[in-house]
Parts: sequence; structure tokens; C-alpha cells
Amino acid sequence: MKKVISLFLIAFFLVPMMVFADPDITSGAKSAVMIDYSTGEVLYDKNGNERRSVASLTKMMGLILIFEKIDNGSLKKDEILTTSKNAKEMGGTQIWLEEGEKISVDDLIKGITMASANDAMVLMAERISGTENAFVKEMNDKVKELGLKNTHFVNCTGFDEEGNYSSAYDMAIIARELIKHDKVLDYTSKYESYIREDTDNKTWIVNTNKLTKFYKGVDGLKTGFTDNAGSSLAVTAKRDNLRLVAITLGYSNTNIRNSEAMALLDYGYNQYESKLIFKKGDFVRSIDLNKGLSKAKLYLKDDVVVLSKKGEEVGDYSYKIKLCDISYPIKKGSKMGSFVLKSADKIISETDLIVNENIEKANIFKQYLSVVRDIFSGSVYWVK
Repeated sequence: MKKVISLFLIAFFLVPMMVFADPDITSGAKSAVMIDYSTGEVLYDKNGNERRSVASLTKMMGLILIFEKIDNGSLKKDEILTTSKNAKEMGGTQIWLEEGEKISVDDLIKGITMASANDAMVLMAERISGTENAFVKEMNDKVKELGLKNTHFVNCTGFDEEGNYSSAYDMAIIARELIKHDKVLDYTSKYESYIREDTDNKTWIVNTNKLTKFYKGVDGLKTGFTDNAGSSLAVTAKRDNLRLVAITLGYSNTNIRNSEAMALLDYGYNQYESKLIFKKGDFVRSIDLNKGLSKAKLYLKDDVVVLSKKGEEVGDYSYKIKLCDISYPIKKGSKMGSFVLKSADKIISETDLIVNENIEKANIFKQYLSVVRDIFSGSVYWVK
């Protein structure tokens, strides 16, 4: 049974947290940031706003656009695409697509998330936007939507190219946005898989993110390497109620990168804890639609948690519901508003509120039937 959230003041104890960078944790990185996924709070910062080449971490923004299409139903994982000459000729890491080869969206996503395949990324870009250039424009539109100050893309693969850059902090926000499409974790959490199954060219792929196998709780997210960017990693792990997102950029050695990323996660789990307030899928409230003639039930899209340093307490919390403009038809999973957790005037977290069913705007006849039904059921009565 879904838990119903009632409106009341939530009392917890929490002391404001200090963010610092211990150079011994990520000494090999040019820059690094770690955030709490649920609140977005920065827990570690080393040159976090410094603009740098980020190699294939660029693909995380492309994956956001892909999973937005999957979530809204305009892209299906079993859809079959035909490889273009342009996609086939992409250099760097590949799944070796051939021009004219037919391959599923599901296999292409495996190629992007696990093998960091440039040819797969370009083919998906062409499917979504027509051309890679048009897709990159959409990526930059998303940059503006997220309010990122130190990111700009000129390609969707992460190739070293003037004007293609980001920062550790911006990459952390992009990673957080991607994880909101939790289906991506079905791919990034796998250490190995196959593409082109049931063909004569069945291909084994292994995740470039080795931490999925060697660190407890890791289920993503993206690796990257170019001569200019060095070796970089976006990693996320979840233990109990605490999901961390860490970005480490600019290493000269991949083994050191992996070792220090694990040390950074260790620091996070040793220092912080997260208290679950409400669960993903909890019912929050119903709202009136069609001038009160129908209702929509709102549910939490994700967990609502409070972050604290271990052993520290103090503070009061409350929340409010913030509704957004809607348009019909409303599809299952559509965002209807936000659940805003606050401490005094400070916003601690915002969690999307969604519907769990499709809703169409009632026509005049349906509205009339609704009124008649309410009258006879006693929900509406005449005042004499």
C-alpha cells in the first residue's frame, strides 16, 4: 500500500555543513566535485568551476535527450535504426557499425553507456534531431535550461575540439539530471553485456567503468579519455538512502583515477548520512482539473531525504507543493509540480510530482455526465 503524505511540520536536527577539498583525496585530478544526489548539495570541491575538456563525459548530456524521448514515448528501445555513412565513419571508441547496418536503439544505448561508442552516439543523435549539429544545439539548449555557466558543446561525442568544454561541477549537475531517468542505470550498472544478439555478429561488450564491479553500490555512470582531457570519470553509488555523484577530471593514469574516485566515495560515506523522509511513489495529494470536474493524484517521482554529517543534529523542516502549468493530454509519468523541502527560507530539495495514469481533458459531454453523476451520488446538491 502506498503511504499517504500528510501536511505537517517535519522536525529534524541538522547543522550547516562545510564543504572542503582535501588535496590528498584527489591529488591526481585537475578538478573534482562530489554532490549528494537527492539534495544537490556539494560535499567536495576541487577547482569545481574550472573549464576543461571532458572527453566522453559529454555523452551524458546526449543520454539525457535520449531518455527524455524514451520516457515521453516518442522513442522505443526496440526501434530499429539504419546506420548512416556519417555514423559509420566516426573515429575513436566504436561498436564498429557498418553503413546500412540495422541495429536496435537498445543496443545503441548499450554501446554508448557501456562501451562509450562514438558511432552509436552519432546514430542516435541523427535519429532524434536529424543531424549531429541539430542534436548538439538541443544539448546546448539543455545546458541553458539547467542553468550551467561553464559548459558548451560543439559535438556529441566528446572529441577534443575548441569550444567543447565543461567543469566538474556542471558535469555533476548533468549526471544528476541523467540519473533522474533511472532507466539509464539498467545499462550503466552492468559490467558486461551483448549487442547484436540473435545475429551472426553477436558482440560482447564490457563496461569501461570498472567500479561497477569493484566498489559496493556503484551503478554508473560514464568514463572518458582524450589526449587533451586526460582520463576522467563520472561515478555514482548508492548505499542505504545515500546516493553520491562524483566527478574526477584530468588524470594522467586511469588506475589512479579509479583508486581516487573510490577514496572520494569512501570519504562521502564515512562523513555523511541520509535520512529517508518519504519514499519514491508515495501519494502526496489530489488536485482538481477541468475546473474541478476531475482530479489528478500526485506521487513522488523520487525519494525525499535529508542529508547530514554523521553525528550532527539540529533544525526544523517543512514542505510545500508547487504546481506547474499543464497541457492536455497528460501522459502517465508527466511532471505536475514539485515537492519542496525547506528549512527556514532555504530550499533543501525539490522532488518532481508526477501522475501514474494518462489523463485527457474532459469534453462538454463528459463534463455534463460528471456533474450528473456527482448530483446523484450526493457529491453535489442543490441549495434552496
